[in-house]
This record gives sequence, structure tokens and C-alpha cells, in this order.
Amino acid sequence: MTAIASFAIAAVHAQYVNPTIELWPTAVPGAKEAKAAPVTKMGNDKVLRFDKVTNPTLEVFEPAAEKKNGKAVIVCPGGAYSILAYDKEGQEIARWLAGQGYKAYVLAYRVPKNRPGALQDAQRAIRIARSQGFAQVGIIGFSAGASLSCRAATRWAQPTYEPQDDIDQKSCRPDFGILIYPAYLDEGPNGSLTPELTVSAETPPLFVFGTEDDVKYSGPSCLTIAEAMRRAKAPIELHYLPRGGHGYGMRSGVGLIWPKLAEKWLESL
Repeated sequence: MTAIASFAIAAVHAQYVNPTIELWPTAVPGAKEAKAAPVTKMGNDKVLRFDKVTNPTLEVFEPAAEKKNGKAVIVCPGGAYSILAYDKEGQEIARWLAGQGYKAYVLAYRVPKNRPGALQDAQRAIRIARSQGFAQVGIIGFSAGASLSCRAATRWAQPTYEPQDDIDQKSCRPDFGILIYPAYLDEGPNGSLTPELTVSAETPPLFVFGTEDDVKYSGPSCLTIAEAMRRAKAPIELHYLPRGGHGYGMRSGVGLIWPKLAEKWLESL
């Protein structure tokens, strides 16, 4: 079986606007429930939420032919590992990346409360993108999605599931990571680095953006991962503003600032 042949195209539901790939060709590793369409709702804040994901998928956003740069990015929406802010931190980000020439894949990873499954999904997603022959495959995430992106960037050498097919022979190490208002990176003793995050000189380059007034999430997490990367002599670019809060995506406030900074950083890789 070839890598491409093992892909399964998911049924198109109203929340998807582009072709969608099922991550797992047969059973989902460790799953206790059958595959089903995501449980969704639109909140009063105009955010499309995925409340439950049992069949992880990648929604594909293609760049215009004249803009293609031969690189891909996995997009991880946030939502406290409980829900996914699917449009604000997924589809809208993928459209921005496609506009920059990247093929973008929005990852609907398993929720609620399934951190091990989410990491399996992220590793599999990177391998699927890599199997399509891209020169670079990066990952970007928001809040819990940034936590997941950081886990993927630091735990790529640790197998989390049994290989399913030849796609799983590909590396799941992302070539770069972008962490926007990251959460849960400071869960070690006294606010130190979360123990599962294995930062070393081989950790891929990271771009990190957060604000000091986001005291529960990105405030401490940004500084903790930056210090760990500095100690490991791994490349990192940190933007740490005094105000901005949490959960802005690209819609308002400092959400209008970080994309331009990230674009310049991506050009430097």
C-alpha cells in the first residue's frame, strides 16, 4: 500500500469548507468510541466550536498555484483540550498561511480531555503532510493548540502509537513551530517547564508570542519555554507584550500584530 493510497477522505460536513482527510485509515489508536462526525456548535461570540472529536481529520487549504512555496503547516486550534475553536484558530489561520504560499492543514484532534490522543493525532498529521513531499513541514497552535504544537516539537523522538502503514515510517519532527498565546508549558514544580517537554539542541526553531497580562496562560508559558530553549541553545524568537490577553486569534488587538512578525520569521528559515 502506498502512502497516498492509505488516505481516506472524510464525509464533508457543513463545518468543513475544503477537502478533509481522515488521519487514521482504520481504528483510531486507543479509541473507546466509534468514529463519528464532530459535535459542533456556533457560540454567541461567533466562534465555531468542536465539542467532541472521535474521528481526527485534516482540512486542506491549498495556496494559489503562483504562490506555492513547497512547504506545509499543521494548524492546531486551541480550547483547553476540551473543545476546538475551529474557525477562529483553525480555518482563519489556514487561509492566512495559504495566502503566504503554504499548504495548510487544520487538525481536528481528539477532544475533550484526551492529551495522549491529541499528541498521536499531531504526530500522524505531520507524517501525512511529510508523505506528500514537502520541503518543510511546520506546526502552529493557539493556547492548548500551542501546547500540543510544543509537545510535537519536543517529543518527536518518542513513539506514541504503533505504526499503521508506510506513512508512519516518516519523521514526525516538525521543521519549525509557532506558539501563539501558549498554555500549559509551565506545569513543572514551581512553575518550571512541563516535565514531558524534552527541549534539546535538536528541538526545531520556535516562534513564541504572548502577553504579560495573560497571567494564567501565555504570560508564564512564554517565559518558561524561552528559558528552556535558551539553556538548550535551541533557536527561538520570543515576542512578549505587556497587554493583549488571550484568545484573540487574528481577529482583534494584538491578533493583528503577530502575523506580520511571524511572516518575517518564516522568511528567515
